[in-house]
Amino acid sequence: MNKKILLPLLITAFLWFIMFSPWTAQYINFWYSMSCSAIILWSLCIWLSPNFKQQFHFNYIDVSLGIISAILLWIIFLLGDVISKWLFDFAAPQINSIYQIKEKQNILYISLALTFVIGPAEEIFWRGYLQRTLTGRYGKYVAYITTALIYALVHIWSFNFMLVMAALICGLFWGLLYMYRHNLITNILSHTIWDVAIFILFPIN
Repeated sequence: MNKKILLPLLITAFLWFIMFSPWTAQYINFWYSMSCSAIILWSLCIWLSPNFKQQFHFNYIDVSLGIISAILLWIIFLLGDVISKWLFDFAAPQINSIYQIKEKQNILYISLALTFVIGPAEEIFWRGYLQRTLTGRYGKYVAYITTALIYALVHIWSFNFMLVMAALICGLFWGLLYMYRHNLITNILSHTIWDVAIFILFPIN
């Protein structure tokens, strides 16, 4: 695998291990660590692919699609919450454990971090850099599936099945959005609006 792909993935795996693993997560503030990790990913994109800015296209159709897709993804998760809790006894405790990371935290900071740092940086890295780079080497369908799987797998350190599945669904959803629109404005809007909705405004737990 090309070092421009392997190096960022190794760095990402390490960062997500620090944030989510039971051996390290207890010693750090998740939201500060996530913000720092997002900045590192953003910096990697600037270093490895300076032309990623060419993927930003402002038009009303893609802005509207970003907003609508965020609402659709929230509805998907609402339905998924009902179904998973009906199917699995462990679903509710695992979902509740995800929401525990915001307990006793500054909600304003979390909202700002999700909107201006975490959401944008994740889309720039995962879709705007990794999926785009893999598309150039292996084609859009392989890139789409591979990026979504890796996005889910880096969350495996949490040992939380519901979180890994949530990441997989998000990876598939935003990857599909990027594959057909190739516009990071759309993806960033979708990601950040969904983040704030699911964690702050309309949590599902």
